[in-house]
Amino acid sequence: MRSGSLSMRLGLTVSLMGAGLVLLLATLAYLALTHELENLARKGLENKMEQIQHSLAQGLDPQDIRASPHSLLDLVMGHDNFYLTITGPSPANSVLLSVGAKSQKPLLLDAAAGQTLGFVNWTDASGNQILSASSLMRLRTGENVRVLLSLDRSDDQALLSAYLRSTVIALPLLLMLIGIGAWWLVQRGLAPLQQFSHVAARVTTQDLTHRLAVDNLPKELSELAQGINFMLHRLDAGVQQLSQFSDDLAHELRAPITNLMGKAQVTLSRARAPEEYKSVLESSTEELDRLARIVSDMLFLAQVSHPAVRVSFQTVSLADEARRVMELFALSAEDKQLNLSLSGDGWVRGDRLMIQRAISNLLSNAIRHSPRDSCVSLLVENHAGGVSLSVSNPGAGIEARHLPHLFERFYRVDSSRARTEGGTGLGLAIVRSIMNVHEGQAEASSLPGGITLFRLVFALRVDAPTDTVPATPARSAASTK
Repeated sequence: MRSGSLSMRLGLTVSLMGAGLVLLLATLAYLALTHELENLARKGLENKMEQIQHSLAQGLDPQDIRASPHSLLDLVMGHDNFYLTITGPSPANSVLLSVGAKSQKPLLLDAAAGQTLGFVNWTDASGNQILSASSLMRLRTGENVRVLLSLDRSDDQALLSAYLRSTVIALPLLLMLIGIGAWWLVQRGLAPLQQFSHVAARVTTQDLTHRLAVDNLPKELSELAQGINFMLHRLDAGVQQLSQFSDDLAHELRAPITNLMGKAQVTLSRARAPEEYKSVLESSTEELDRLARIVSDMLFLAQVSHPAVRVSFQTVSLADEARRVMELFALSAEDKQLNLSLSGDGWVRGDRLMIQRAISNLLSNAIRHSPRDSCVSLLVENHAGGVSLSVSNPGAGIEARHLPHLFERFYRVDSSRARTEGGTGLGLAIVRSIMNVHEGQAEASSLPGGITLFRLVFALRVDAPTDTVPATPARSAASTK
C-alpha cells in the first residue's frame, strides 16, 4: 500500500488534533456555562429566601400572611419566573400563601423542610426545569412556617439550547478553517525540503559540488542541511582522492611496465649473446621487484585504511620496537657510517607489527637521506596523556611547501631521485594509515639544510607491565675506517 504524502499526513494529524481540541473546549464551555447558571439560580433563590425570612420576622403572623401579605408580594411580584408557597410546618397544613401561576403542590411532600436551606431540581408537566428552595422560618409569634420558593429556569434552558445550536452550526466551519490552516502551515513548513530534493537530484559521482543553502532554514533543517553538506564535502574529497590515486597509480605502474616492454622488445629485435639476455633479465627482475613492492604496499594500505578493520591491540613498548628495527637497519647504517641512537621509553596500546613497520619506514627514509658520518636519533617522550616517537636526521632538509603533502600517496619531493633509490612513494602514506588505526597522528617538520624530524604521536599512554625492566638508552655505532 502506497503511503500518503508527508504534508497530507501532517495536515490530517494537525486537523484532527485541532478538531479534538475545539470539541473539548466546546464541551468544557458548555459544562462551565451550565455550572455557572446553576450557581446564579441558587444564589438568586438564597437572596430571595433571606428577604422573605426578614419580612416574616418583622411582624407577620399566619393571619397576616393570609390577609395582607403585601411585603411578601412585593418580593415576588414582577418576577414571572418566581413561585412562592407558604404553609404550616407540616405538609398537611393548609396553604397560607401561594404566589405564581405554577402549582407547587406536588413538591410539598417531596421537599424536605429544615432550618437550613434545601434545594431540589425537578421538571414540571411542560418539561421546564425548576429549581426550588425550601426552609422552615420562625414568625414573630414564635411559630414556624414552611416556605417553598421555586425558580423557573426556562431562560437558562433557552440560553443553553442557543449555545448548542450555534456551536453545532459553527463547528463544521471552524473545523474546515482548522484543516485549511493546518494544510497551509504544513506546506509552508515543508517548503525548504524541496531544496533538499533539488540538490539531491543534481548530485552525481561526476559532480559533487552542489551544496544546500542553510540561510533562513529552521534550526532542525539547518542542522540537517549542514550534516548533508559535510557528507557531500567528504564524498567529494574521497572521490577526488580516489581519482587522484588512480591517476598516480597508473603513472607509477606505467613506468616499470613500459621499461619492461621496451627492454623485451629491444632484446628480441635480434639475436644476442647469453650475457646480454642475462643482463636484461636481471634488470627486468629489479623492475618486477619494484612492481611487487608497490602492489604489496597497496594491499597493506587497503587493509589498514578500511573502516571495518579490526586489529587486536596489546601493550607495546615503543623503545623495544624501535630497538628491534634499529637492529634490522644496522648494516645499512654501517655502510654509510651512521650512528643510530635511541633514548626514552613509553608504553602504548597497539599492534606490534604495524608499529614496527611505521618505525621502519621512518628510519629507512632517515638513513637514505642522511649524509655520511652523521647521526640518526630516535627519541621516545611521554606527554600529558600521550606518547610520541621521533626520528630525526641531518641532511638537505625539506622545503616548507612540501611538508603538508609528505604523507600523501605517491608524493615525492624529488621523484626522479626517489625512483632511482627504489622508493615506491607509499612509505609515509602507510605510516599515516597506521597512525589512523591507532587513533594517533604522524607529523613532520624540517628546515632546509637542517634537521628533519618525523614524529609518531599516540594519543593514549598506558602504564608499563610490572614484570618489565626499565629500558636503557641504546646506541648503535657504525664502524669507521
